[in-house]
Formats: sequence, structure tokens, C-alpha cells
Amino acid sequence: MPTTPAASCPAGSAVRRLAARPRAVIMQPTTLCRPLDCTYCYLPLRKTRHVMPVTVAEAVAGPVNTWAREDPRFEVVWHGGEPLSAGREHLARLMAPFRGAKHSVQTNAALIDDAWCEFFAARDVAVGVSLDGPEEMNSRRITRAGHPAYRVIRRGIDRLRHHSIHFDVIAVVSAPDPARAADLYGFFAGLGCRTLGVNIEEHEGVNTARHDLSRAAEFWEALTAAWQARPVIQVREVSRVLDFARTILDGDGDGDGEGASVVASSPARSPWDPLPTITYDGGVVLLSPELANFHDRRLGDFTTGNVLHTGLKVLLAEAEQRTRWLPEFWRGVDACKATCSYFDFCGGAHPANRYFEHNGRMDGTRTRYCTASKIALFEGVTRHAHAHGH
Repeated sequence: MPTTPAASCPAGSAVRRLAARPRAVIMQPTTLCRPLDCTYCYLPLRKTRHVMPVTVAEAVAGPVNTWAREDPRFEVVWHGGEPLSAGREHLARLMAPFRGAKHSVQTNAALIDDAWCEFFAARDVAVGVSLDGPEEMNSRRITRAGHPAYRVIRRGIDRLRHHSIHFDVIAVVSAPDPARAADLYGFFAGLGCRTLGVNIEEHEGVNTARHDLSRAAEFWEALTAAWQARPVIQVREVSRVLDFARTILDGDGDGDGEGASVVASSPARSPWDPLPTITYDGGVVLLSPELANFHDRRLGDFTTGNVLHTGLKVLLAEAEQRTRWLPEFWRGVDACKATCSYFDFCGGAHPANRYFEHNGRMDGTRTRYCTASKIALFEGVTRHAHAHGH
């Protein structure tokens, strides 16, 4: 079980809390999710077509191009709505101002055809596909007409494979059942993806569904076992636990000498990547893309500002003063630090999970997201490792 570090960061300290420079920006080229309408989608504007003006991309590209020169791994992620529904020509215009950054799209794949594959290849765009497993596990991914979406998603994936375009997958699991973990992994191992990310469905945004999470640790244990038996793709969550464990073990985790520096680099001690999400109209939402396009009577629209009015570098440098909800969120992180023995691994729940699960408050502690996707994950992976002598 992770141990909580003794030292704490002072609440409201921008230097200690937020990294000075992000490692990526998330761009919302459109709010529209055409042609799918997944029943668990959290996006409030997914049926409305708002499109990002090129002027927003140009405003973001200035600082991003500087960051990309300093960090060749810097990424521009097109996400938040179905990015391909913005159209190839418009997405090309949005990408054009960026220089040196790596581009990626997170797509439901339903619109992918040969022309899109040529678009990705010509611009070296990394592709992430949203798919929940074999057909019987995809009942909640449906088209706007209410039809199952599995076949149109697979058609897009087949085009990617035909063009030899590598892709990663994110799967949403609504009710983590250990009896289905091996089938889930086996399907993706045979699909041809490079990595698999597994998101337990969250109570977030306009999605208020709640599912049985009582066997989540067993699910993660079974998924780890399936991966270890055939480790042909990377499972993002399993890797996070194992990497964390290696970091602690390599440094002894004793708080002295080398071990102290290792613990200091754990998720709980690293500065938070501000991870700015740029909404279609230029608003900047920090830390949780899921808060984009929502409004709260008390906390406002969750934005730190707008890139059409204030430069992104200024917004990040002055984030503590400009972001109404951040002080309350840091209090919640400090409360987690003081009360949760898993804090070193987790680092504290994300703002959106706190907000949507705690009736509009950012200073609550444990969430269902924590329980299923952090605590149960850590317990399941380490339980498998202990049982098999790793």
C-alpha cells in the first residue's frame, strides 16, 4: 500500500502546485459528436455543432511552438466532441499554425475512410480510437439514429489497418466484471492496437449513471493476469501501477538519500500538469477537460480566461489568481493527502470527479472514480503481482 509523504505543499501555491509549462494542450475543434451518441457521454454540447475558429488555433500556436522547440514530445491533442466531424479541410486549417508539436486525435473512428487515413499519414497524426471491446460489450456506443455503432467503428479501424496506421484504444467499462476481463484483453490483443487504456465509466457531466463497482479490484487483477499471460500490447493502467512500484523499489522509498528523490518524483509530489483544454471558442479550462462548456452558479464557467483576449502563457502564469475554483480544489487535495493511504499513487482526485460527485464542491475527498480507477486498480495489480511472486 502506498505511504503518504510527510511534507505537504502550501495551499494556493502556484509554484508548487502547477507545472510552469504543460506537456500537452487539448484542442476542441468542434463540440459535435456526429455520428455517434454514446449513452454514457458526459459532453453537454455533443449534439450541437460549434466549430473552433482558426483565430483560436493561431492564438494557441504561438506559445505551443515555443514549448515544442524546448520539448520535442510536446503534443497537441484534438479531442472533446468528435474531431473528425469538423471536416478535413477545417481541421487542416486548425493544425496549420502549429510547428514542431506532435498532433493526435481521439476519435470514435466512425468517419474514418481512405481520405482521412491519407490525412493522418501526411501529417504524422497519432490516432486514438474509442471502442469498448467485442460487439457484445459495445451496447452503449450507438449512432444518433439509435443503432449499434460497433460495425461502423470496426470499418474505420479496418481502414487504419489497411493503411498501416498505428492506433491506440481507450475502452470504457461500465460495470467492471472480472469474468469478462480476459475476453476484453484478448479482443484488443488481436485487434492490432498498440496500447489499451481502460476507463471505468464515471459519474461525470451529463452522465449520472451509477454502476456496481464492488468487484473492481478483482476486475483489475483478472485483466493483469490476462495481460501477463500474453503481453503483446501495453495496458495503460497496469503499466502505471508497475512503473510506480518500480520507482519506489528502485529508490528504497525510505525517505533518505536516493529514495527521497524517488518519492519526490512520485505522482503525489510532481507538480500538476496544467493540461490546458482550449474550448471551441477559446476558453481555457485547466486540469480537467471534462469541465469544458459547463457553468456553475458559484464557480462560473470553470475557465481561467480566453486566448482571444489574454495570451496562454499569461493565463498559465496567473492561473491561481484567475481560476475561481482552484483554491477550493487544492483544499480537497490536501484533505486527500491527510486522510488517504493511496495518495502517493493517486495524487488526489481530478477536479471534474470531485465536482460532479460532490454536488458542486471541489474540496471533497474520495470519489467513485478514486475507488474504481485508483484504489481498486492498485489493489488488483499488486494482488496479482504478490500472488505470482513479482
